[in-house]
Amino acid sequence: MNLIGRYDVKKSLTGTFVFLASLFTLTASAFSQQPTNWEIWHQPAGSEMAERIFWFDAYTFWFIIPITIFVLILLIYVLMRYSAKNNPKPSITTHNTMIEVVWTVVPIIVLIMIAVPSFDLLNRQLAPKAEPDMTVKAVGYQWYWGYEYQDGSDISFDSVLIGREKFSDPAAAKEERAEYGKEDESKYPYLLAVDNELVVPVGKTIRVLVTAADVIHSFGLPSLGLKLDGIPGRMNETWFKAEREGIFYGQCSELCGKDHAFMPIAIRVVSLEQFNTWKSAAVEDLESANRELMALIDDAKSSVNLASQ
Repeated sequence: MNLIGRYDVKKSLTGTFVFLASLFTLTASAFSQQPTNWEIWHQPAGSEMAERIFWFDAYTFWFIIPITIFVLILLIYVLMRYSAKNNPKPSITTHNTMIEVVWTVVPIIVLIMIAVPSFDLLNRQLAPKAEPDMTVKAVGYQWYWGYEYQDGSDISFDSVLIGREKFSDPAAAKEERAEYGKEDESKYPYLLAVDNELVVPVGKTIRVLVTAADVIHSFGLPSLGLKLDGIPGRMNETWFKAEREGIFYGQCSELCGKDHAFMPIAIRVVSLEQFNTWKSAAVEDLESANRELMALIDDAKSSVNLASQ
Protein backbone atom coordinates (compact mmCIF):
# COMPACT_ATOMS: atom_id res chain seq x y z
CA MET A 1 0.00 0.00 0.00
CA ASN A 2 1.37 3.42 -0.91
CA LEU A 3 1.59 6.38 1.43
CA ILE A 4 -1.61 7.94 0.12
CA GLY A 5 -3.53 4.72 0.59
CA ARG A 6 -2.22 4.29 4.12
CA TYR A 7 -3.13 7.89 4.94
CA ASP A 8 -6.67 7.42 3.58
CA VAL A 9 -7.19 4.29 5.67
CA LYS A 10 -5.85 5.98 8.77
CA LYS A 11 -7.99 9.04 8.13
CA SER A 12 -11.06 6.86 7.58
CA LEU A 13 -10.49 4.88 10.78
CA THR A 14 -9.91 8.08 12.74
CA GLY A 15 -13.08 9.60 11.36
CA THR A 16 -15.06 6.49 12.22
CA PHE A 17 -13.71 6.48 15.76
CA VAL A 18 -14.52 10.17 16.24
CA PHE A 19 -18.04 9.62 14.88
CA LEU A 20 -18.70 6.69 17.23
CA ALA A 21 -17.24 8.57 20.18
CA SER A 22 -19.39 11.60 19.37
CA LEU A 23 -22.48 9.42 19.01
CA PHE A 24 -21.81 7.80 22.38
CA THR A 25 -21.24 11.20 24.00
CA LEU A 26 -24.49 12.57 22.62
CA THR A 27 -26.35 9.49 23.81
CA ALA A 28 -24.80 9.69 27.26
CA SER A 29 -25.54 13.40 27.58
CA ALA A 30 -29.16 12.84 26.57
CA PHE A 31 -29.73 10.50 29.48
CA SER A 32 -28.48 10.11 33.03
CA GLN A 33 -25.08 8.74 33.95
CA GLN A 34 -25.89 5.37 35.47
CA PRO A 35 -24.79 1.72 35.50
CA THR A 36 -25.74 -0.38 32.48
CA ASN A 37 -26.47 -4.08 32.16
CA TRP A 38 -23.39 -6.30 31.67
CA GLU A 39 -21.05 -3.37 32.13
CA ILE A 40 -17.45 -4.64 32.42
CA TRP A 41 -15.62 -1.33 32.68
CA HIS A 42 -16.13 2.02 34.34
CA GLN A 43 -18.97 4.38 33.59
CA PRO A 44 -18.00 7.30 31.33
CA ALA A 45 -16.16 9.84 33.46
CA GLY A 46 -17.99 13.02 34.37
CA SER A 47 -14.99 14.77 35.91
CA GLU A 48 -11.25 15.08 35.42
CA MET A 49 -10.62 13.24 38.68
CA ALA A 50 -12.71 10.28 37.52
CA GLU A 51 -10.73 10.22 34.26
CA ARG A 52 -7.48 10.07 36.23
CA ILE A 53 -8.79 7.28 38.45
CA PHE A 54 -9.93 5.25 35.44
CA TRP A 55 -6.59 5.84 33.69
CA PHE A 56 -4.69 4.61 36.74
CA ASP A 57 -6.88 1.52 36.87
CA ALA A 58 -6.05 0.73 33.22
CA TYR A 59 -2.39 1.59 33.82
CA THR A 60 -2.04 -1.00 36.61
CA PHE A 61 -3.44 -3.68 34.29
CA TRP A 62 -0.28 -3.37 32.18
CA PHE A 63 1.58 -4.71 35.24
CA ILE A 64 -1.04 -7.12 36.60
CA ILE A 65 -1.67 -9.04 33.37
CA PRO A 66 1.96 -9.87 32.40
CA ILE A 67 2.87 -10.69 36.02
CA THR A 68 -0.13 -13.01 36.32
CA ILE A 69 0.72 -14.74 33.03
CA PHE A 70 4.39 -15.06 34.01
CA VAL A 71 3.52 -16.62 37.38
CA LEU A 72 1.09 -19.03 35.72
CA ILE A 73 3.68 -20.13 33.16
CA LEU A 74 6.30 -20.46 35.89
CA LEU A 75 4.01 -22.64 38.01
CA ILE A 76 3.21 -24.90 35.07
CA TYR A 77 6.91 -25.19 34.21
CA VAL A 78 7.87 -26.06 37.79
CA LEU A 79 5.07 -28.62 38.10
CA MET A 80 6.22 -30.36 34.93
CA ARG A 81 9.98 -29.92 35.19
CA TYR A 82 10.36 -30.87 38.86
CA SER A 83 7.69 -33.52 39.23
CA ALA A 84 8.73 -36.82 40.79
CA LYS A 85 8.49 -38.47 37.38
CA ASN A 86 10.72 -36.00 35.51
CA ASN A 87 13.03 -35.22 38.40
CA PRO A 88 13.45 -38.37 40.52
CA LYS A 89 16.53 -36.97 42.22
CA PRO A 90 15.57 -33.72 43.99
CA SER A 91 17.73 -30.66 43.40
CA ILE A 92 19.94 -29.56 46.26
CA THR A 93 20.35 -26.01 44.95
CA THR A 94 20.06 -23.57 47.87
CA HIS A 95 21.13 -20.28 46.37
CA ASN A 96 21.25 -18.49 43.01
CA THR A 97 22.64 -14.97 43.02
CA MET A 98 21.09 -13.93 39.71
CA ILE A 99 17.60 -15.08 40.70
CA GLU A 100 17.91 -13.31 44.06
CA VAL A 101 18.91 -10.06 42.34
CA VAL A 102 16.19 -10.28 39.69
CA TRP A 103 13.29 -11.03 42.04
CA THR A 104 14.42 -8.20 44.30
CA VAL A 105 15.15 -5.51 41.69
CA VAL A 106 12.21 -6.14 39.33
CA PRO A 107 9.49 -5.85 42.03
CA ILE A 108 11.13 -2.65 43.28
CA ILE A 109 10.99 -1.16 39.77
CA VAL A 110 7.36 -2.23 39.35
CA LEU A 111 6.36 -0.77 42.72
CA ILE A 112 8.06 2.54 41.92
CA MET A 113 6.30 2.74 38.55
CA ILE A 114 2.95 2.17 40.29
CA ALA A 115 3.68 4.34 43.33
CA VAL A 116 4.61 7.54 41.47
CA PRO A 117 1.27 8.03 39.65
CA SER A 118 -0.57 6.64 42.68
CA PHE A 119 0.87 9.30 45.00
CA ASP A 120 0.16 11.99 42.42
CA LEU A 121 -3.48 10.84 42.23
CA LEU A 122 -3.83 10.76 46.01
CA ASN A 123 -2.37 14.25 46.27
CA ARG A 124 -4.87 15.59 43.72
CA GLN A 125 -7.74 13.93 45.58
CA LEU A 126 -6.74 15.20 49.01
CA ALA A 127 -5.45 18.65 48.04
CA PRO A 128 -7.43 20.27 45.19
CA LYS A 129 -5.62 23.01 43.34
CA ALA A 130 -8.52 25.47 43.48
CA GLU A 131 -10.49 26.69 46.47
CA PRO A 132 -14.03 25.27 46.53
CA ASP A 133 -16.73 27.41 44.95
CA MET A 134 -19.34 25.97 47.28
CA THR A 135 -19.68 23.48 50.14
CA VAL A 136 -22.36 20.85 50.66
CA LYS A 137 -22.82 18.63 53.70
CA ALA A 138 -23.99 15.06 53.04
CA VAL A 139 -25.38 13.13 56.01
CA GLY A 140 -26.08 9.41 55.78
CA TYR A 141 -29.14 8.01 57.55
CA GLN A 142 -30.75 4.58 57.61
CA TRP A 143 -31.56 4.61 54.70
CA TYR A 144 -31.39 7.88 52.79
CA TRP A 145 -29.17 10.93 52.41
CA GLY A 146 -29.65 14.42 53.75
CA TYR A 147 -28.02 17.47 52.14
CA GLU A 148 -27.27 20.92 53.52
CA TYR A 149 -25.85 23.83 51.50
CA GLN A 150 -23.21 25.50 53.66
CA ASP A 151 -23.53 29.01 52.22
CA GLY A 152 -26.07 30.65 54.50
CA SER A 153 -28.95 29.99 52.11
CA ASP A 154 -30.70 27.67 54.60
CA ILE A 155 -31.34 25.03 51.94
CA SER A 156 -31.48 21.52 53.34
CA PHE A 157 -33.47 18.46 52.33
CA ASP A 158 -33.58 14.69 52.34
CA SER A 159 -33.03 12.56 49.25
CA VAL A 160 -35.14 9.40 49.34
CA LEU A 161 -35.54 6.56 46.85
CA ILE A 162 -38.75 6.56 44.79
CA GLY A 163 -40.45 3.83 42.75
CA ARG A 164 -39.18 1.05 44.96
CA GLU A 165 -42.46 -0.91 44.68
CA LYS A 166 -42.01 -1.47 40.94
CA PHE A 167 -42.60 -5.22 41.20
CA SER A 168 -44.50 -5.62 44.46
CA ASP A 169 -46.96 -2.79 43.74
CA PRO A 170 -46.52 -1.41 40.19
CA ALA A 171 -49.45 1.00 40.49
CA ALA A 172 -48.05 2.61 43.65
CA ALA A 173 -44.57 2.89 42.11
CA LYS A 174 -45.97 4.48 38.96
CA GLU A 175 -48.06 6.91 40.98
CA GLU A 176 -45.07 7.93 43.08
CA ARG A 177 -42.94 8.52 39.99
CA ALA A 178 -45.72 10.56 38.40
CA GLU A 179 -45.93 12.68 41.54
CA TYR A 180 -42.36 13.84 40.97
CA GLY A 181 -42.58 13.90 37.16
CA LYS A 182 -40.03 11.09 36.88
CA GLU A 183 -41.81 8.39 34.90
CA ASP A 184 -38.98 8.00 32.35
CA GLU A 185 -36.80 5.18 33.69
CA SER A 186 -34.04 5.93 31.17
CA LYS A 187 -33.40 9.18 33.06
CA TYR A 188 -34.67 8.10 36.48
CA PRO A 189 -33.78 4.40 36.74
CA TYR A 190 -35.23 1.83 39.10
CA LEU A 191 -33.58 1.83 42.55
CA LEU A 192 -31.56 4.93 41.68
CA ALA A 193 -34.17 7.66 41.18
CA VAL A 194 -34.78 9.91 44.18
CA ASP A 195 -37.31 12.58 45.07
CA ASN A 196 -34.71 15.36 45.48
CA GLU A 197 -31.35 15.32 43.71
CA LEU A 198 -28.37 17.26 44.98
CA VAL A 199 -28.16 20.17 42.51
CA VAL A 200 -24.77 21.71 41.67
CA PRO A 201 -23.43 23.91 38.85
CA VAL A 202 -21.21 22.50 36.11
CA GLY A 203 -17.53 23.45 36.06
CA LYS A 204 -17.44 24.48 39.73
CA THR A 205 -15.36 22.91 42.50
CA ILE A 206 -17.75 21.43 45.05
CA ARG A 207 -16.52 20.51 48.50
CA VAL A 208 -18.54 17.71 50.14
CA LEU A 209 -18.52 17.19 53.89
CA VAL A 210 -19.58 13.62 54.59
CA THR A 211 -20.80 12.24 57.91
CA ALA A 212 -23.47 9.87 59.26
CA ALA A 213 -26.13 10.05 61.93
CA ASP A 214 -26.43 6.39 62.95
CA VAL A 215 -24.08 3.80 61.40
CA ILE A 216 -21.24 3.97 58.89
CA HIS A 217 -22.36 4.83 55.36
CA SER A 218 -20.26 5.56 52.26
CA PHE A 219 -20.78 8.33 49.72
CA GLY A 220 -19.86 6.64 46.46
CA LEU A 221 -20.45 7.99 42.96
CA PRO A 222 -18.17 6.31 40.36
CA SER A 223 -18.58 8.61 37.36
CA LEU A 224 -17.47 11.63 39.40
CA GLY A 225 -14.66 9.81 41.19
CA LEU A 226 -16.29 10.07 44.63
CA LYS A 227 -15.89 7.50 47.39
CA LEU A 228 -15.77 8.53 51.05
CA ASP A 229 -17.08 6.99 54.27
CA GLY A 230 -19.58 8.82 56.43
CA ILE A 231 -18.81 7.98 60.06
CA PRO A 232 -20.96 9.04 63.05
CA GLY A 233 -19.23 11.75 65.06
CA ARG A 234 -16.66 12.46 62.35
CA MET A 235 -16.65 14.88 59.42
CA ASN A 236 -14.78 13.67 56.32
CA GLU A 237 -14.11 15.87 53.32
CA THR A 238 -13.89 15.29 49.58
CA TRP A 239 -14.54 17.29 46.41
CA PHE A 240 -15.52 17.03 42.77
CA LYS A 241 -15.80 19.21 39.69
CA ALA A 242 -18.33 17.98 37.14
CA GLU A 243 -17.29 18.62 33.54
CA ARG A 244 -20.71 18.12 31.94
CA GLU A 245 -24.36 18.46 32.77
CA GLY A 246 -26.68 15.57 33.56
CA ILE A 247 -27.75 13.36 36.44
CA PHE A 248 -25.01 11.23 38.01
CA TYR A 249 -25.98 8.24 40.12
CA GLY A 250 -24.23 6.37 42.89
CA GLN A 251 -25.08 4.33 45.96
CA CYS A 252 -24.12 3.89 49.58
CA SER A 253 -21.02 1.69 49.40
CA GLU A 254 -20.83 0.52 53.01
CA LEU A 255 -23.11 -2.22 54.32
CA CYS A 256 -25.39 -0.27 56.66
CA GLY A 257 -28.37 -2.48 57.39
CA LYS A 258 -31.34 -4.20 55.77
CA ASP A 259 -32.12 -1.37 53.31
CA HIS A 260 -28.53 -0.70 52.29
CA ALA A 261 -29.43 -1.54 48.66
CA PHE A 262 -32.12 1.16 48.64
CA MET A 263 -29.96 4.18 49.48
CA PRO A 264 -29.00 5.82 46.18
CA ILE A 265 -27.09 9.03 45.55
CA ALA A 266 -28.20 11.36 42.76
CA ILE A 267 -26.41 14.55 41.76
CA ARG A 268 -27.96 16.79 39.12
CA VAL A 269 -25.37 18.96 37.36
CA VAL A 270 -26.81 22.02 35.63
CA SER A 271 -25.60 25.29 34.14
CA LEU A 272 -24.71 28.12 36.51
CA GLU A 273 -27.73 30.12 35.36
CA GLN A 274 -30.08 27.20 35.98
CA PHE A 275 -28.49 26.56 39.37
CA ASN A 276 -28.92 30.17 40.48
CA THR A 277 -32.56 30.11 39.37
CA TRP A 278 -33.15 26.85 41.23
CA LYS A 279 -31.37 28.07 44.34
CA SER A 280 -33.43 31.26 44.56
CA ALA A 281 -36.66 29.26 44.30
CA ALA A 282 -35.52 26.40 46.57
CA VAL A 283 -35.17 28.73 49.55
CA GLU A 284 -38.94 29.18 49.53
CA ASP A 285 -40.26 25.94 48.00
CA LEU A 286 -37.94 23.04 47.16
CA GLU A 287 -40.56 20.94 45.38
CA SER A 288 -41.59 23.78 43.06
CA ALA A 289 -37.95 24.67 42.45
CA ASN A 290 -37.22 21.09 41.37
CA ARG A 291 -40.16 21.05 38.98
CA GLU A 292 -39.16 24.40 37.48
CA LEU A 293 -35.59 23.18 37.05
CA MET A 294 -36.74 20.02 35.26
CA ALA A 295 -38.90 22.15 32.98
CA LEU A 296 -35.96 24.47 32.22
CA ILE A 297 -33.75 21.50 31.34
CA ASP A 298 -36.42 19.95 29.11
CA ASP A 299 -36.94 23.29 27.34
CA ALA A 300 -33.20 23.68 26.81
CA LYS A 301 -32.94 20.17 25.33
CA SER A 302 -35.94 20.84 23.08
CA SER A 303 -34.30 24.03 21.82
CA VAL A 304 -31.06 22.18 21.05
CA ASN A 305 -32.93 19.41 19.23
CA LEU A 306 -34.90 21.91 17.13
CA ALA A 307 -31.76 23.86 16.27
CA SER A 308 -30.01 20.69 15.10
CA GLN A 309 -32.84 19.66 12.77
